[in-house]
Amino acid sequence: MLETIRTLTTLRESVARRRSVGKRIGLVPTMGALHDGHLTLVDIARREADDVAVSLFVNPTQFAPGEDLERYPRDEDGDRAKLESRGTSLLWAPDAKEMYPDGFATSIEVSGPSRGLETDHRPHFFGGVATVVAKLLLQVLPDIAVFGEKDYQQLQVIRRLVKDLDVPVRIVGGPTIREEDGLAMSSRNAYLSDSHRKIAPALKSILDETGKNVLETGNASKSEADAAEALASAGFDTVDYVAVRHADSLAPVTQSEIEDGTPLRVLAAAHLGTTRLIDNINPRAAS
Repeated sequence: MLETIRTLTTLRESVARRRSVGKRIGLVPTMGALHDGHLTLVDIARREADDVAVSLFVNPTQFAPGEDLERYPRDEDGDRAKLESRGTSLLWAPDAKEMYPDGFATSIEVSGPSRGLETDHRPHFFGGVATVVAKLLLQVLPDIAVFGEKDYQQLQVIRRLVKDLDVPVRIVGGPTIREEDGLAMSSRNAYLSDSHRKIAPALKSILDETGKNVLETGNASKSEADAAEALASAGFDTVDYVAVRHADSLAPVTQSEIEDGTPLRVLAAAHLGTTRLIDNINPRAAS
C-alpha cells in the first residue's frame, strides 16, 4: 500500500523503519502530473531497490517571475493512483512551507555542466534544482535516485552535485519516453494547442537529422545553425538553442573530438506559442 507523507518527521520515521529491516530505498523526484515517462523511472527504481519513494513537489525556487508556477499541472489524486499501480511504497508530498520553512536562507550553485544552454535562458533554474534535489536526497537518504534523460542538462548537474558533495547515492538516468510520433513525454505537453501539437514532433526529427549531420561533417556550428533554421521553418516561434556538446561535461566539442568518437549529446529548446519544449539525443546511438 502507498504511504503518503507530508512532514519531514514522519518521512524520517518511515525511512528508518524500512532501513531497520534491511530494505534498500530508491527515490524518484518529480513535480507531479505524472505520465508514462515518470512511471518508467519508478519501474527502474523498483528493479534496483526494495522500496520506492516518489517525491511530489512543485518547487517554487526553480520558477522565475512570469513562468508557469501557478498553472503548472497538478493532479495528486491521479498521481497517487498511478503510483499505486506501479507498486510505489511511499509518496513524499510536502508543501512549500515544509520544504522551505521560515528563515530558510541556503542555496546551492553548481558550475561546470550548468553553464550555458538552459542557464542562458533561465539563469535561476539550476540553483533551484540543485538546492531542492540536495534537500530531497538528505531527507530520504536513498541508495539510488532516478532522473529522466529528457532533462539531460539537469541530470548532469545532479551527477556533478552528488560527486562534488560526496553524497552517498547512486544517480541513475532513465531513457526519454516518447509518444508514438516521437514527441518526448512531458507534463507541459498538456499546454500545447491542437495545431502546436502537430508541429511538436518535428523537434525530435530535426535533432535526429542534426546528429547525422554533425557526425558526417564534423562541423558542430553549421549543424546547429541548420537545425535552428529547420525548427523555425517547421513552425517553432522561438528557438532558444540547438547545441552539440560533450555528453559528460556539456562543453562545446571540436571537429577532432567529433571524429575521434567523443561521447556527444545534441540538445535543443524551442517554443510553440507559450509552451517551451526541450529534448536531446545521443547521435552516436542513433547512427
